[in-house]
Amino acid sequence: MIVQDAWQGTFDFFGSRPIVIEPSHGQLTSDAGLLPIRQFDERIGLTRRFAEALDDPRSPLFVEHSFLQMTRSRIYGILADYEDQNDHDILRSDPVFKLIAGRSPEDADLASQPTLSRFENSINVRSLYRLRDLFVDEFIASFPTPPRMLTFDLDAVDDPVHGSQQLSLFHGHYDQYQYFPAFITCAENDQFVTIALRPGMVPAALGCDDDLRHLVPRLRKAWPDVRIVVRGDAGYGVPTMYDACEELRVEYSFGIGANPILKRLSDELLQRAVAAFEATGVPQRLFDAFAYQAGSWPTERWLVVKAEVNELGTNRRFVVTTRPGARVLPEAAYDDYAGRGESENRNKEIKCDLAMDRMSDHRFMANAFRLYLHAAAMNLLARLRRTIALPNPSVSDPIVPAAPATDDRPTTNADVPPEAWTGKERQAFFRARRRRDPLGEGHPCTWRSLLIKVAAEIVVSSRRIVVRLSSSWPHLDHYANLVRLFGSSFHLPLTG
Repeated sequence: MIVQDAWQGTFDFFGSRPIVIEPSHGQLTSDAGLLPIRQFDERIGLTRRFAEALDDPRSPLFVEHSFLQMTRSRIYGILADYEDQNDHDILRSDPVFKLIAGRSPEDADLASQPTLSRFENSINVRSLYRLRDLFVDEFIASFPTPPRMLTFDLDAVDDPVHGSQQLSLFHGHYDQYQYFPAFITCAENDQFVTIALRPGMVPAALGCDDDLRHLVPRLRKAWPDVRIVVRGDAGYGVPTMYDACEELRVEYSFGIGANPILKRLSDELLQRAVAAFEATGVPQRLFDAFAYQAGSWPTERWLVVKAEVNELGTNRRFVVTTRPGARVLPEAAYDDYAGRGESENRNKEIKCDLAMDRMSDHRFMANAFRLYLHAAAMNLLARLRRTIALPNPSVSDPIVPAAPATDDRPTTNADVPPEAWTGKERQAFFRARRRRDPLGEGHPCTWRSLLIKVAAEIVVSSRRIVVRLSSSWPHLDHYANLVRLFGSSFHLPLTG
């Protein structure tokens, strides 16, 4: 057992008696909220299959810490805000982390930082390929019934580095040395479906056409009739992506940068928007659509243009799309494309909340594996929160904000589903939904503050292991609800 330095401090604000502070060597933990997540993981088998995908070159005769135990130590450590290997030099003695890894709190300690470092650096290319397949398999298994439609958002995230990691290169746009990982996330269930760690100076779309060619046939094999839609910003509006999507028969909407020809074709639309704003003072969003063929394209493609004018100035945006409705309802097609902004929340979760940017191993392959660990932690939480999420409220629910009818939209909120709202009404609805269901809608930082970060006493006997939580903890009801959902039993005390 790792014992930190003994110390003692005193506070005197109580007056009559001093308050003495000292660390305890008892079986205590600060992360008891990981236990219900581990129970859910036992149901879906995510971390077990993750570890089984890895090649273990060690002799079984000399293995003290299995890949499964180390995988769970790292993934659950990431969920609990311990993204560094160094943290596990102390966490290896934590009773909850031992339970998560399959050891009794009284058993020997878990893997140390050097052992975890050797673990990450031992992962080979075959293991990474199997993990790529595993993520697709887990994504397919997460749907209880075949989906009718899947929407995939493509994005890349800058990952600054502060050492001499392999293939960390300078990117002029971000003005830093970095990696440039790419993700494909699903808008229907928030999961990371494919991930790729890439050198720091590559274009945003590099390799994403290959990712689609790997993903789409797997999905079509499982669900032959599924409709697949792909979205990406202007970094993905390049011929290789158009060709891949058309080859795979998937619908796409990609942003495209403005050029003199597109500006000339949309000048009249922008002028109408400016004139309307000057006449009324009301912000304007006007749309148009037309066929367009760039010099590098073998054929014409359909473009939707948005001209927006408000007190901040003018704004034009262009989208290349194959969505069927774009030819008759360009505004709806553009708003659907703009929905890809929700995927930015997934990037925020994995980068900021789960510290994906800690790519501090020297070897590129080890950092690629570390990226999979962070993505697995995110997917585990994403699947859990969708399992426990409350159903969307109806338009008659008291939390749904009311909106009066207007001249340009004579209907009220009760006439359309909340998913079709726009602007401030839509924002107010989603804020109210998050307040109503904080865990089902919560980011990892919310899960930590409401569930994961809770102190507990662990009592081990010959018959059972008891985890004692504070009865005055304000969020005990969230914990109890997860025990009801995933525990093998749940008992309420008898009352007179």
